[in-house]
Amino acid sequence: MTDTVSFGYEDIDATEKTGRVGEVFSSVAAKYDIMNDAMSGGMHRLWKNRFVARVKPQEGEAILDMAGGTGDIAFRLAERGASVTVSDINQDMLDVGIERAMERGIDGLVWSRQNAEELTFSSRIFDAYTIAFGIRNVTHIDKALREAHRVLKFGGRFFCLEFSQTDWPGFKDIYDLYSHKVMPQIGKAIANDEDSYRYLAESIRRFPKPAEFEAMIRDAGFENTRVESILGGAVNIHTGWKV
Repeated sequence: MTDTVSFGYEDIDATEKTGRVGEVFSSVAAKYDIMNDAMSGGMHRLWKNRFVARVKPQEGEAILDMAGGTGDIAFRLAERGASVTVSDINQDMLDVGIERAMERGIDGLVWSRQNAEELTFSSRIFDAYTIAFGIRNVTHIDKALREAHRVLKFGGRFFCLEFSQTDWPGFKDIYDLYSHKVMPQIGKAIANDEDSYRYLAESIRRFPKPAEFEAMIRDAGFENTRVESILGGAVNIHTGWKV
């Protein structure tokens, strides 16, 4: 049987997804951070601050920030004294992050192009693994979760910040209308790319709901899993431990 996966509302051959997602992020890389501000009204900064506060990075800890190309999470982790490896499958996103780090005078970050499903790192070398708004773009999420578990030390922490569907009455309808109608138009106006932002909106709808994704995290071997919901589940912080 053909292995099919979602690409927005499309079902495509799994072998196609990495390339098509790569095209999306190569297209939006230059305007990615501006678009994050525009689409969230700046709230993504608060969500990321909250996320890093949950990670509690310590001086000298080795942390892998996966799908962290533009550096938003890595910069916050490094401020707390952590030793951060920033990985992304997309070199264009990494190039933007490297340029931003140079502009800010942030040294010491390691930048590494990696596929989340097939990390080249040795086993049990990181104290924490973070991934923000990236895992829903992975072709085989279960493989990425198992790789996250593999590269963590015993006692290591897994943290994922990701969109989902809100269950707040009233707000859900507004959120759906905004995602499907407004987001692509903002993408067209600012990044000259309506289709990529339509995909990103659709990918949220196809991503597993929080309880289902938490079960996937447990299936990958993590214990003490937890979900912290923001905006009625529109954004969630998932955590787990390797014990």
